[in-house]
Amino acid sequence: MSDPGSDHHHDHDHDHARTVKPMVDEITDFEVLEIALRELCIEKGIFTAEEHRRFTEFAEQIGPTPAARLVARAWLDPEFAELAVNDSLAASKAVGVDWLEPTGFGTPSDFVAFQILADTPTVHHVIVCALCSCYPRPILGNSPEWYRTPNYRRRLVRWPRQVLAEFGLYLPDDIEVRVEDSNQKHRFMVMPMRPDGTDGWTEDQLAEIITRDCLIGVALPKPGVTTNAIVTRRPAMHPGTAG
Repeated sequence: MSDPGSDHHHDHDHDHARTVKPMVDEITDFEVLEIALRELCIEKGIFTAEEHRRFTEFAEQIGPTPAARLVARAWLDPEFAELAVNDSLAASKAVGVDWLEPTGFGTPSDFVAFQILADTPTVHHVIVCALCSCYPRPILGNSPEWYRTPNYRRRLVRWPRQVLAEFGLYLPDDIEVRVEDSNQKHRFMVMPMRPDGTDGWTEDQLAEIITRDCLIGVALPKPGVTTNAIVTRRPAMHPGTAG
């Protein structure tokens, strides 16, 4: 029998660790906290495991379709556009999203301060959460992975034009870029301007070109573009000096 402390045994363990893939990836501290809090809430009777499953399934299927329809309707109806800017919660409810009860089965949103930001010929809005990843999930669904990265969050507030350029969005110098920083209780959504070439379009046709990225502010709606694919990229090794 070999000595457990021998070099031979050490080499064997090293080879084994290198070739055997773990069953699961290492979980983060946040995931550990979520598991512990979820199990404690179930134990204390705040909600059941079935209710948690139901809400998780609901949250995963939310998408930006209601928000796209809201913007399309605002493009066609000036009165509704005014409502969207002045009472964003009421405009959301008009397209089927009730922020006080977004799930439809008794689970309210933890915030009701929601504002739709209307772009103009001289102002372009883009949203971020510099501290974490606050996002208007009841109307836009889950945030994209890049929105939650420190790279996006920290750099957008400092170099917005350079970050937008990495998404393929190059804005003229005479257009002001306003970065709106979400927080724990306040959420934003961008209402982009209606693009040229869409005269006579129906609400359904307009909604198709209003992508999630347009509603965040890192893209502009264009006829024929109905996906969130990033078509051009450029590196930002030194974003502070990028053109």
